[in-house]
Amino acid sequence: QVQLVGSGGGLVQAGASLRLSCAASGTTSVISVMGWYRQPPGKQRELVATVTNDGSTNYADSVKGRFAISRDNAQNAVYLQMNNLKPEDTAVYWCNAQGSVGTYGKVTFWGQGTQVTVSL
Repeated sequence: QVQLVGSGGGLVQAGASLRLSCAASGTTSVISVMGWYRQPPGKQRELVATVTNDGSTNYADSVKGRFAISRDNAQNAVYLQMNNLKPEDTAVYWCNAQGSVGTYGKVTFWGQGTQVTVSL
Protein backbone atom coordinates (compact mmCIF):
# COMPACT_ATOMS: atom_id res chain seq x y z
CA GLN A 1 0.00 0.00 0.00
CA VAL A 2 1.01 3.58 -0.61
CA GLN A 3 -0.23 6.53 1.40
CA LEU A 4 -0.24 10.01 -0.10
CA VAL A 5 -0.53 13.18 1.96
CA GLY A 6 -1.03 16.40 0.09
CA SER A 7 -0.83 19.96 1.32
CA GLY A 8 -0.52 23.54 0.15
CA GLY A 9 -3.95 24.57 -1.07
CA GLY A 10 -5.59 27.82 -0.16
CA LEU A 11 -7.41 30.95 -1.25
CA VAL A 12 -5.50 33.38 -3.46
CA GLN A 13 -6.19 36.17 -5.90
CA ALA A 14 -5.81 35.81 -9.62
CA GLY A 15 -2.19 36.10 -10.69
CA ALA A 16 -0.83 34.69 -7.45
CA SER A 17 1.16 31.51 -6.96
CA LEU A 18 0.72 28.41 -4.84
CA ARG A 19 2.80 25.31 -4.35
CA LEU A 20 1.21 21.97 -3.67
CA SER A 21 3.20 19.21 -2.03
CA CYS A 22 2.54 15.51 -1.73
CA ALA A 23 4.51 13.01 0.29
CA ALA A 24 4.29 9.29 -0.34
CA SER A 25 4.92 6.60 2.22
CA GLY A 26 4.56 2.85 2.40
CA THR A 27 5.58 0.59 -0.48
CA THR A 28 6.78 3.46 -2.64
CA SER A 29 8.95 1.18 -4.76
CA VAL A 30 5.88 0.25 -6.79
CA ILE A 31 5.34 3.84 -7.96
CA SER A 32 6.30 4.73 -11.52
CA VAL A 33 4.26 7.90 -12.06
CA MET A 34 3.15 10.64 -9.70
CA GLY A 35 0.95 13.54 -10.51
CA TRP A 36 -1.90 15.88 -9.76
CA TYR A 37 -5.51 15.81 -10.82
CA ARG A 38 -8.23 18.33 -10.09
CA GLN A 39 -11.99 18.58 -10.03
CA PRO A 40 -13.46 22.02 -10.68
CA PRO A 41 -16.92 22.75 -9.25
CA GLY A 42 -19.59 20.94 -11.23
CA LYS A 43 -17.08 19.21 -13.49
CA GLN A 44 -15.33 15.88 -13.72
CA ARG A 45 -11.90 15.16 -12.39
CA GLU A 46 -9.16 16.00 -14.88
CA LEU A 47 -5.45 15.54 -15.29
CA VAL A 48 -3.27 18.49 -14.35
CA ALA A 49 0.25 17.11 -14.63
CA THR A 50 2.26 13.94 -14.19
CA VAL A 51 5.93 13.08 -13.80
CA THR A 52 7.55 9.69 -14.26
CA ASN A 53 10.42 8.18 -12.28
CA ASP A 54 12.86 9.34 -14.92
CA GLY A 55 11.50 12.88 -14.91
CA SER A 56 9.32 12.89 -17.99
CA THR A 57 6.43 15.30 -17.55
CA ASN A 58 2.99 15.72 -19.03
CA TYR A 59 0.68 18.71 -18.63
CA ALA A 60 -2.89 19.59 -19.41
CA ASP A 61 -2.99 22.23 -22.12
CA SER A 62 -4.78 24.62 -19.78
CA VAL A 63 -1.81 24.78 -17.38
CA LYS A 64 1.15 24.61 -19.74
CA GLY A 65 3.52 27.49 -19.17
CA ARG A 66 1.98 28.31 -15.78
CA PHE A 67 2.34 25.15 -13.72
CA ALA A 68 5.45 23.09 -13.12
CA ILE A 69 5.54 19.61 -11.64
CA SER A 70 8.64 18.27 -9.97
CA ARG A 71 9.58 15.19 -8.06
CA ASP A 72 12.04 14.30 -5.35
CA ASN A 73 12.53 10.57 -5.63
CA ALA A 74 14.73 10.44 -2.54
CA GLN A 75 11.95 12.02 -0.48
CA ASN A 76 9.14 10.23 -2.34
CA ALA A 77 7.51 13.58 -2.91
CA VAL A 78 5.93 15.42 -5.78
CA TYR A 79 5.32 19.14 -6.05
CA LEU A 80 3.15 21.35 -8.20
CA GLN A 81 4.23 24.96 -8.56
CA MET A 82 1.25 26.94 -9.78
CA ASN A 83 1.93 30.42 -11.11
CA ASN A 84 -0.32 33.06 -12.59
CA LEU A 85 -3.36 31.35 -11.14
CA LYS A 86 -6.70 32.00 -12.76
CA PRO A 87 -10.24 31.68 -11.40
CA GLU A 88 -10.73 28.66 -13.65
CA ASP A 89 -7.98 26.89 -11.70
CA THR A 90 -10.35 26.76 -8.75
CA ALA A 91 -10.80 23.10 -7.89
CA VAL A 92 -10.07 20.34 -5.45
CA TYR A 93 -6.61 19.03 -6.26
CA TRP A 94 -5.61 15.40 -5.64
CA CYS A 95 -2.19 13.84 -5.53
CA ASN A 96 -1.97 10.61 -7.49
CA ALA A 97 0.52 7.77 -7.75
CA GLN A 98 0.46 4.94 -10.24
CA GLY A 99 2.55 1.84 -10.64
CA SER A 100 2.41 -1.89 -10.93
CA VAL A 101 2.72 -4.79 -8.55
CA GLY A 102 4.01 -8.08 -9.92
CA THR A 103 1.28 -10.21 -11.41
CA TYR A 104 -1.39 -8.08 -9.72
CA GLY A 105 -1.03 -5.43 -12.36
CA LYS A 106 -1.56 -1.70 -12.28
CA VAL A 107 -2.25 0.08 -9.03
CA THR A 108 -3.42 3.62 -8.38
CA PHE A 109 -3.33 5.57 -5.15
CA TRP A 110 -4.94 8.88 -4.22
CA GLY A 111 -4.19 11.40 -1.56
CA GLN A 112 -6.80 13.50 0.19
CA GLY A 113 -8.00 16.46 -1.83
CA THR A 114 -6.80 19.95 -1.16
CA GLN A 115 -8.89 22.97 -2.10
CA VAL A 116 -7.47 25.70 -4.31
CA THR A 117 -9.65 28.76 -4.74
CA VAL A 118 -8.66 31.63 -7.00
CA SER A 119 -10.62 34.85 -6.75
CA LEU A 120 -10.73 37.78 -9.12
